[in-house]
Parts: sequence; C-alpha cells; structure tokens
Amino acid sequence: MNSNHIPDIGARHLAAVLAVAEYRSFIAAAAALHTSQPALTRSIKRVEDILGVQLFERTTRTVRVTEAGREFIAVAQRISNDLRITVESMRELAEQKRGQVIVSSILSIANGVLPDAIAAYRKDRPGIEIQIRDGIHGDVIEDVKSGVADFGLNYLKDIPDTFDALRLGQGYFDLIASPAQVFGKSGRKRVRFDELAGVPLISMPPESQTRRMLDTTAAVRGIELQHAVVVSQIPTLLSFVRAGVGVGLVPSASISGSLGDDLVRLTVHEPKISLDIGIVRLKDRSLSPAAEGLLAEIRSHWPDN
Repeated sequence: MNSNHIPDIGARHLAAVLAVAEYRSFIAAAAALHTSQPALTRSIKRVEDILGVQLFERTTRTVRVTEAGREFIAVAQRISNDLRITVESMRELAEQKRGQVIVSSILSIANGVLPDAIAAYRKDRPGIEIQIRDGIHGDVIEDVKSGVADFGLNYLKDIPDTFDALRLGQGYFDLIASPAQVFGKSGRKRVRFDELAGVPLISMPPESQTRRMLDTTAAVRGIELQHAVVVSQIPTLLSFVRAGVGVGLVPSASISGSLGDDLVRLTVHEPKISLDIGIVRLKDRSLSPAAEGLLAEIRSHWPDN
C-alpha cells in the first residue's frame, strides 16, 4: 500500500469532528474534549483542508453540518467505533482475558504436571482457550517447528539448533505394578533395572524417547526387555497393568496424585535412568501474553521448583 494515498487524519481529529457534530458548538465541544477552543478549531480546519471540503458552517450563534460533513461524520463514527473495539480487544489480549494458547507436550507431562498447571492458570483467566497436542518427542518437535504450537514440553535430547530450550528438571522412571504381581506383592519401594529382564512390560511405542532410553539402557547392561504390549497413552498403560497383563515403566512426572489401592509404584534404580525435561520454542518467535502467562504457570508448578 502506498502511504501517500492515506490521509493524515488521526483519532484526535476524528474526535474533534464528532464532538462538534454532537454539540453543535465549538465551545461545548472543546469543553467536552478538555481542550481549548483554538486547538479544536485548528483540528477541524486541518481535516477540512485534507478533505478539501467544508464540514461545518459556523456563524456567531450556530454551527450547521454541511452535506459533506454528514457523509464524513458517518465514516468517522464507524472508524472511531472500530478503533475503540480494536483497542479494547488488544487490551484483553495483553491482560490475558482473551486469546488462545496451543501447547504440544510429551505424554508424560500432558498426563502429569500439565493438568494442575492449566487448572491454576484458567482460574483467573477463564477467557483463554487452551489446546493441548499430546504425543511423543518427535511430534512435539514438529509442532513447534511448524508453528502449530506456541511452545512445547519435551525431553531436551536431539533438539534442533533453531530452538531455545529451558530446562525444568529431570524425568526418572518408576515401575507400576498391581498388588497381585510379583513386584507388587513384595512390599518393596525400589527395584533394580536388571530385575526387569524377561518381565512382561506394557510399553510405549519404539519411536518414543522414553522407550529408546529404556532399550538403550538394557542393551548397555546386556539384558533383554520383553515388550509384551505396546500402547500410546499412559492411562491405557495403567489399565493394562491393572488387568495383570504386565508391569509398566513410566516417567515419574507422568503420574500425579495417588494411584489408588489397585496399583503400586516402585522407584527404578541401579541405574536410575533420567532424561532432562523442559520447554522448547522457536528462537525467533515471540509468545503472546497468554502463552507467556501459561509458560510461567507451568514453571511454577514443576515439582523441582
């Protein structure tokens, strides 16, 4: 667009025209706008000079709107209303009263820390719509890279150079079993990783970062894990464990609150396997106030904080 064709008429000039049209008096209009009469007169003259028409016919006693004035006043009212609505809308966005945030998250965080953080965030910001895209490590990377998600919650391994990463903490693994299974019966609180050789496991997909870490650890230690059933969601994994199909190795952050009486949790050690977890975002992409607010809420709810 060529800026030479845009008339240099600002909101202050529009307000002057509308005030004179409403009060039919320069004195009353100046008082309403909290300005001087000479300043108001200069504003009206500037608009008339730019438009090349006379908007008002004024005498010592009356002010009359011309035909051209009536036409311009209708336009000025629409512009002023649109500007007011837009400013209010922008203020709502800035104050996190309205907007949308899209977060891409690995399954363990989406099922663990994230619900409590979002509940706290929306308590004071009910007008913000939040979309959660939960998946595995690669899904989060693609969502953030493509711009579909404002930011991601992910394992901080194999992160592209175009990303900024903010470490939140470490994710460890717990063993989930039913009380009827061998580990559940023992009453122990910990289990050595090597004890899992040959035990039927309910596992995440081979391409997930957690599965890769477990398989790599097993290969280094010379043991073979038995992936009896492969699922893609943590709640599904827990359901299979409850049914006695096998035990589950899950990131500790994926389980929030009590598991109930039908499942037990044991810490996996020797070795204690860990992965760095954090927030990932594109380096050159700025976040909206709503996204910044949600990100801060997630950080405050992280267990290591």
